[in-house]
Order: sequence, then structure tokens, then C-alpha cells
Amino acid sequence: MAAAELLTTPGSSLKSTIAAKRAIWGDHMLKYALIFFVISIIAGAFGFTGVARGAAGIARILFFLFLIIFIVLLILALTAGAHLAV
Repeated sequence: MAAAELLTTPGSSLKSTIAAKRAIWGDHMLKYALIFFVISIIAGAFGFTGVARGAAGIARILFFLFLIIFIVLLILALTAGAHLAV
């Protein structure tokens, strides 16, 4: 079942809905970070330093944003798992 289908299915559980949202947002953010990275590499190769710098800046921001969200969700998952195990 696709992530988008899990969000719209009436009988879907909260865990599957949260997992679907993570999959959708995580994929999009990583995809855009990689797209801007490729744009910056291509622009740098052609000598468009302003465009390359801008694309690299956007890619860096998206990467660190994705990394921060990942760390926060990892900590939340570990603490939720510890509470469920007790």
C-alpha cells in the first residue's frame, strides 16, 4: 500500500498514518536536496558561480533540515519505544 493511500484509508491506524507522513516528507526533502546538489555541481562546472552558490546553499539548508528532523524523530521513537516496553 502506498504512503498516500495510508493517509486516506479510513481504517488506517495512527502508526501507519505517521509512518506514511514520514515516508512522504522524508522522500521529498531528500529528493530536493539531491536535485539542488546536482544543479550546483552542473552550474559550477559551467562557471555559473552565483547559481551554483545559491543551489548549494539551498541544498545545504535542506540537508541540515532533513538531518535535524531525522534526529528529532529518532529520539522520539526511542523514547516512545522505551515507554511502551515498560
